Amino acid sequence: MTETTPSGDNTLLSETISVREISRLERFLGPENYRIVTGLLKTPASIAGFVLIGFFILIAIAAPVIAPPVNPKDPYKIPRDGFKSEPQPMGSLWKSKPPEVPFWYEPLMGTDKWVHILDTSQGQYDVFYGIIWGTRTAFRTGLIVTIATFLIGIIIGSISAYYGGMVDNIIMRIVDIFLTLPFILAALILAAVLTPKIGKSLYPAIIALITFGWMGYARIIRGDILSIKERDYIMAARVIGVKDSRILFRHIIPNAIFPTLVLASLAVGDVVLS
Repeated sequence: MTETTPSGDNTLLSETISVREISRLERFLGPENYRIVTGLLKTPASIAGFVLIGFFILIAIAAPVIAPPVNPKDPYKIPRDGFKSEPQPMGSLWKSKPPEVPFWYEPLMGTDKWVHILDTSQGQYDVFYGIIWGTRTAFRTGLIVTIATFLIGIIIGSISAYYGGMVDNIIMRIVDIFLTLPFILAALILAAVLTPKIGKSLYPAIIALITFGWMGYARIIRGDILSIKERDYIMAARVIGVKDSRILFRHIIPNAIFPTLVLASLAVGDVVLS
């Protein structure tokens, strides 16, 4: 088949034809979501946020170099400089079992002896060491809890909204029961129950936060799916016999998930505070 070039009054047609290439990312996200994502990468506030996140990621990766662990078998345990109740001031000499002096320390601090860079807390726990190694704990707990609660909420909310009827009523009543429980108090109780069985670690707190943290995602994704599942292309997919699982995970969730993703990105900090 030969291509024809518009001529005469039809030359305006050639000016209306888009010549911009659509990238794979834009096809995957959709025009509206792609515009939002590219806007995030160009907005000064979001760029500053990404820079801060990158800075803390570097601190977490370089923690063994910035603050060498006193006990390599348990580097997350904050070392103590004695057992006095009164905190020591910034710059005071570390007397009891100080960490190894890293290569960067002497040129910056002007001494070859380790001092308390950010003073100590009550009980003589070194604050600087706790902040540096705490970045790893914050990222680990924040990401694990957020991803787990996000996935649980997406699955439960999607099933509830897509099938509706009795399934929706039962699932939403379960969600309402969980929402009536005070979040922090319920998580503290469950963590206290799990600690004797699992042991003293982050896992009881992580499990407790996951158990009582998925309901918000389920409610938000449910509301978005209730509107999307009535659109023409979903009805057409049902008419031609597409499986429910493919309709839900291939056509509905990708178009409804973006607001929930934004909420999840904001929840990482809340998890760390919790």
